[in-house]
Amino acid sequence: MADSTIEKNSAKGGSAKSPDTPRASQGAKRTLGTPSWIAICVVALVVGVLCGRFLLSNGLGAASGKTTIGESDLDSTVATYAYNGSSHAITAREVLEQNGSVEKQANADGSYNVPSADSVLSYARNAIVLEEADRQGITVTDDDVSQYARDTLGTDDVATIGSNFGLDEDATKSLLHAAATIKKFHDSVITSTVPDQPVAPTAPSDGNQDTTSADYAQYIINLVGDEWDSANNTWAGTDGAYYAVLSTYSISNDSASYAAAEQAYYVAYNNYSNAMSQASKEWTAYVNTLLSNTSIQVNSLVV
Repeated sequence: MADSTIEKNSAKGGSAKSPDTPRASQGAKRTLGTPSWIAICVVALVVGVLCGRFLLSNGLGAASGKTTIGESDLDSTVATYAYNGSSHAITAREVLEQNGSVEKQANADGSYNVPSADSVLSYARNAIVLEEADRQGITVTDDDVSQYARDTLGTDDVATIGSNFGLDEDATKSLLHAAATIKKFHDSVITSTVPDQPVAPTAPSDGNQDTTSADYAQYIINLVGDEWDSANNTWAGTDGAYYAVLSTYSISNDSASYAAAEQAYYVAYNNYSNAMSQASKEWTAYVNTLLSNTSIQVNSLVV
C-alpha cells in the first residue's frame, strides 16, 4: 500500500438517550454487544475525533502488508503514535486485548486477523487519555475500581466480569483500572453538573394510571426539589420545568397519581439527558485538544 496522509474521523459513541424513550436506558449494563468493555467508558466519555495526523503505510514489523499474522507475531508493532514529545509502539496483542481473550480470537488455522485501523485508533485514543491522566496525577484506588465496576457492570467480582466478557483475571483487572482512571479523569475535567439518572416510578399492579398514593407524591416532591413548597403544600412558583408539565395534575404532600409521577420522571430524564449531552460536549472539546497534538502511523491493510 502506498503511503497516504488522511484525516480520520474516529468518533465513537453518541449523545445521551432521547428522553422520549427513557425506559430504554434501564438494564443497559447487561446488553453490551462486545467484550471490549473498556469502551463503556470511552464510548460514554471520549466522543472525540483524532484531529492530528493519521498515516496509513506499509510501516514496520511482521504485520506489514498482511491481513493475518501468526502467534509469534502478536507482539509485532502494528502502529506507532507520538504524543507530548514521546513516541510509543502499539502491538497487535495490545489492540486485540481490547476485545477480550487473544486466544479466543484465533482463526481456525491458528492465525490472527491484523487489527483494523479503527481498532488501532481506539487503542491509541485510550492510551493518550490515560497518559495525560497519569501526567496530571490522576490515580485510582482499589475501592475506586470496585465502585466503578459496581456502577457500570453491576458487580465488582473480577472472576464474574472476566467470564462474562471472555477475559482472564489480569486483563480484567487492567481494563477495569484503566476505565476507572478515565472516568475519574473525566470527572476532574468536566465543570457541568450532571444529576443522578432518575429511576422510573413503580407502576400500579392493576395498570391504572390514575392510582394515587403518598409514595407517588413523595417521588414527585423528591424530583422537583425547590420547585415545590412543602410547608405550604403547593408549588413554590409557576415558572419551573416541572410546573409546566404537572400543573394540570392534582398533587399534594400526601397524594399524587402514578400518571403525574411518570410525567415528573420524563422531565427529570430530559434534564439528565441534557446535562449528559453538555458534559459530553465539554469532554469532547477537551479530549480533542489532546488528540490534536497527536500523530499516529498505522501499519494495517484492514480499514
